[in-house]
Amino acid sequence: MTAADTIEVHANIVMTTESLRVIVDNTKKMAGRNEKGHYTVDTADAVSVMVSRFLLEKNFESYAKDEKNYPPCESCPSG
Repeated sequence: MTAADTIEVHANIVMTTESLRVIVDNTKKMAGRNEKGHYTVDTADAVSVMVSRFLLEKNFESYAKDEKNYPPCESCPSG
């Protein structure tokens, strides 16, 4: 897959607080502190990269193609 085959989508996702805590902790640990002792890493970017990688590696495209995975459509005539 090439960059031309992908698009960046901004969306709200639901994850456990533990997942977020682990991502923040590990990202800070990997980045380390600067000379003033502060972390200069964007943990929101880390979440974005990790979720994107997960979707690509775990074949979200196949999941999205299966209509049984969709929530009920509240505005659709068939419900």
